[in-house]
Amino acid sequence: MNVSVQTPKSFIFNIKLNDIIFTEKLRYFFDGSWLCSQVVWMGINLFLFVWFYQLYDLGDDFFYTRHLLGSALPWARAPAAVLNFNCMLILLPVCRNLLSLLRGSFVCCGRTMRKQLDKNLSFHKLVAYMIALMTAVHTVAHLLNVEWFNNSRRGVYDELSTALSNLSDSENTTFLNPVRRIDIQTPTYFVFTTIAGLTGVIITLALILIITSSMEVIRRSYFEVFWYTHHLFVIFFIGLVFHGAGFIVRRQKKTNPPHNFTFCKDRSDDWGKIPECPIPQFQGGPAQTWWWVIGPMILYICERVLRFIRYMQTVQYRKIVMHPSKVLELQLVKDGFKMEVGQYVFLNCPAISQLEWHPFTMTSAPEEDFFSVHIRSAGDWTDKLIDIVQNLPEGAQGPKMGVDGPFGTASEDVFDYEVSMLVGAGIGVTPFASILKSIWYKFKISNSKLRTRKIYFYWLCRETHAFEWFSDLLQVLEKEMEERGMGNFLTYKLYLTGWDQNLRFHEGVHFEEDKDVVTGLKQKTHYGRPAWDKEFEQVRKENPTSVVGTFLCGPAVLAKVLEKKCAKYSDVDPRKTKFYFNKENF
Repeated sequence: MNVSVQTPKSFIFNIKLNDIIFTEKLRYFFDGSWLCSQVVWMGINLFLFVWFYQLYDLGDDFFYTRHLLGSALPWARAPAAVLNFNCMLILLPVCRNLLSLLRGSFVCCGRTMRKQLDKNLSFHKLVAYMIALMTAVHTVAHLLNVEWFNNSRRGVYDELSTALSNLSDSENTTFLNPVRRIDIQTPTYFVFTTIAGLTGVIITLALILIITSSMEVIRRSYFEVFWYTHHLFVIFFIGLVFHGAGFIVRRQKKTNPPHNFTFCKDRSDDWGKIPECPIPQFQGGPAQTWWWVIGPMILYICERVLRFIRYMQTVQYRKIVMHPSKVLELQLVKDGFKMEVGQYVFLNCPAISQLEWHPFTMTSAPEEDFFSVHIRSAGDWTDKLIDIVQNLPEGAQGPKMGVDGPFGTASEDVFDYEVSMLVGAGIGVTPFASILKSIWYKFKISNSKLRTRKIYFYWLCRETHAFEWFSDLLQVLEKEMEERGMGNFLTYKLYLTGWDQNLRFHEGVHFEEDKDVVTGLKQKTHYGRPAWDKEFEQVRKENPTSVVGTFLCGPAVLAKVLEKKCAKYSDVDPRKTKFYFNKENF
């Protein structure tokens, strides 16, 4: 029998290697997704729900309240606690300046924390879904509570329920049942005449309008409807702060002598007549919602004040260029404006709308003395802006423009990787224009701090004209790399996803020419879509020990494909190729 004996030294080495690989698996798993943040958020939600459910379902202070309302009491109050927590969170992901500040502060913490901040809009939507769900449960439970309060007041149920509902008719201060009269108060009347009921109706209607107008089909086709309706959040939060001031749900107060519900619950006729059973007293509140939301509300107010200050700053036009395919380039100048590659700004044109702000990735480089955006015709706002610019007199300045930003995105981290894969779809090439320009400037000054040693660039377009405004930059980069003997630094592939047979025939006739017939570049245009498995396999083969950052500015469908490929082609061995997926989010 052959027995292989492993030396202690090699055995220890294998244990350490296995530990490294296992750690790397966990690190990549959490670094490549925001599952960890979701788990923590969901865990807090579950904890709050269970904690407050047990408090109202088992707490002695609510024994008599539960007798009137049954299980609807904890089912109303537990979602309210979850609502408070999520209403505290809902504003934070849309505080763009706060996120940019945090993103800059977390540079020393690695890319994992910063990638969580890049998911701000996804988290905003997730919190909104939870608010909608908990609002529905809370509302249904309280509608049942109002019905049972009303029936108890009318003596429909047992003797104890009637006795509890009749307490403190004279002073009306320590009552338990908020339905005080039976001659005029119906459940509907009660809902629309009490603070809790009226504010509940208002914030529920506001929430319904906000959520329904946020559906993708409305947001894309009728952006103005989405934008204006979304500002109902102001009414929502005002109603939310006052909602708890109605003190509808009340608890038993401690009295001297104490009222022991265990002994006295079956002796309601003796309340106040024997020392063991004084008349029970009840109290509501205090209102707690404002404790949760006051901090985020102050932060958001500061955010809006800062946006207004930036809006009032003067913006000058350096150059206006109208490119093919109705792509408008604006070169702007603003005092004190500093940017990084891949960042974006929000633009507001008062001539079109005083309130609408739209995000655009900057296509200029930080080394330039201006910042530029490329705006494609994609809706009413962009069409109106293009029409205004096209009708300007010769040499005139463009319309007044408000600029808020710049704000950080995932593309900011492109120079943190040794190797980068940049994937743009249509106008989604804009952040990579900024990156490639910046690289060109860094090569011009021989920047020794440039860590990136290889870039793979993929651009997918439906029309040939869309290549025109960007091909000039690629030609300059192509020439610059060749002159410096760095032809292998940039590998770019352009894909035309829409074409006709005449174009294919024309391309076949000129196939032997040095330059591409579509773009004028040495790199030939590919027809169709990339074979991503082949591309990732090639990148892994050419960079066997590198960390590769994959950046996308494009549709969600393509994002899912690339994210899966990054996971598929990443090696668990930390010494080999690993892919990290990054997507632009607006």
